[in-house]
Amino acid sequence: MKLIHPTSKVWRAFTTFLAFATLLPSTLSASPAMEKLLFVLKTKGSLTQDEYDMLVAAMRADDRATEAKIAKAAPAGAGSNSSGGGGSFSTRLTQTESKVQNLENTILNTKGQVEELTRITDNTSPSTMSKTELDALLADKWYERLKLRGYIQTRFSSVLGEDDIPGVHVPNDGFVSDTQSIGIRRGRLVFSGDVTNHLYLYAQTDWMAGVGGVNSLQARDLYGDISLDPAREFRVRLGLSKVPYGFVNLQSSQNRIALERPDALNTAIESERDFGAFFYWAPYEIRNRFKDLVKMGLRGSGDYGVVALGAYSGQGINNADRNGEPHYVARLTYPYEFDNGQILEMGISGYAGRYVPTVAALPGGITPTFNPKGITDRRVAINAILYPQPFGLEAEWTWGEGPQLSNDLRTITSQGLHGGYVQAVYRHVFPNQSEFLPFVRWQYYDGARKYAANAPKDNVEEVSIGFEYIPYPELELTVMYTRGTRTNTTDAAGLYRDVQADYIGVQAQINF
Repeated sequence: MKLIHPTSKVWRAFTTFLAFATLLPSTLSASPAMEKLLFVLKTKGSLTQDEYDMLVAAMRADDRATEAKIAKAAPAGAGSNSSGGGGSFSTRLTQTESKVQNLENTILNTKGQVEELTRITDNTSPSTMSKTELDALLADKWYERLKLRGYIQTRFSSVLGEDDIPGVHVPNDGFVSDTQSIGIRRGRLVFSGDVTNHLYLYAQTDWMAGVGGVNSLQARDLYGDISLDPAREFRVRLGLSKVPYGFVNLQSSQNRIALERPDALNTAIESERDFGAFFYWAPYEIRNRFKDLVKMGLRGSGDYGVVALGAYSGQGINNADRNGEPHYVARLTYPYEFDNGQILEMGISGYAGRYVPTVAALPGGITPTFNPKGITDRRVAINAILYPQPFGLEAEWTWGEGPQLSNDLRTITSQGLHGGYVQAVYRHVFPNQSEFLPFVRWQYYDGARKYAANAPKDNVEEVSIGFEYIPYPELELTVMYTRGTRTNTTDAAGLYRDVQADYIGVQAQINF
């Protein structure tokens, strides 16, 4: 038989009602109110269908037996007094049905609390509800506290013009090419929720992840946050998650205005994620501010703490460690709110480790060599984000050194790099709550792309201009035109040529 937890609100209400019902005349034992209560319990899952049918059948049988005894014992003419007792019975029935209605309201209120919980999270970290509020939620089944959400990005891209050397390649946007134009860029499903007072679970899958040029299902996040204090200001995150480096890397693609992240920051951790363990701390008030920056449509990064420390594999998303040495990362950021409500977030972050690159044969049969224990890979980044209220300005810059193919193509060693971006945006909210956000972004990178085979030198300088229009929350439309020069880091045959090109991207994002 299915077990019912003795602390469940529904079970306590049910047992109280049964105790009350035993004090009533037996003619009430199979009342419609009792059957209604059993139906509610069955709907909630506290009773199975077989248990429900058995209890209802037993009550109805007892009711028929009781009615037969009363009819046999009643003297002739007693029926004329039935109406006299009927008033008392009707009162008791009304009272009992009122109790059942209160029980239903309690159940619906619990459901409402769960729905409220989904509205106060930024979907990257535990809620900021009080222990009392969470205890009320935790009385139900843990899996009922998980919620499902996601988004789909359908995209059209077109290369408008190239110089005499074709083959523009954008590492984090495979739709920018001479052969592909339309498809689904991302198809994300997310399960998340507070399972207990101390455990928050987050699982995200991408149904359109590109692996070897083929769309496939891939794990993007799978982690648990362990809260170390009742206010959940101190947390430890374990599993596959974003590495707390920079700002734009942590900002969700669902919230970002530009179609893809700038190369200077994204080449540090392509796909933004890795296996690791991270410690986060932020005061309760600031945790709520991080969440508000997302919920208010200001394009925040989410709650990754004021202070973040951690260790991670360093080889990239869903790749096993290759040298037994983790990368280490640290981040410090703070969103300051001025008296007029404007918010400025400033931060600094850095990481260090040894990266093991992949190699492939180059023209002439040369295959680069490298230190098998890994190559020094370290960076520092600073960021300043003035959130669009209505004008916004976003800037990040990074310096460091990392794996790079030598000029003679024979070795991969650690060499210097630097780059960043500046983005300006204006946010206009119409009376009907639709939004229009024009933006312009300049990005620059002088370094190498360590995740590409042979870690070739990568030069990027581009200007993008576009806008995002949100007619209603379920739909976001983005158009972005880009002009500039970038290295094709996949073109080993052409020895990684720089290509100048103009291209445009159009995206429709569905939120659910």
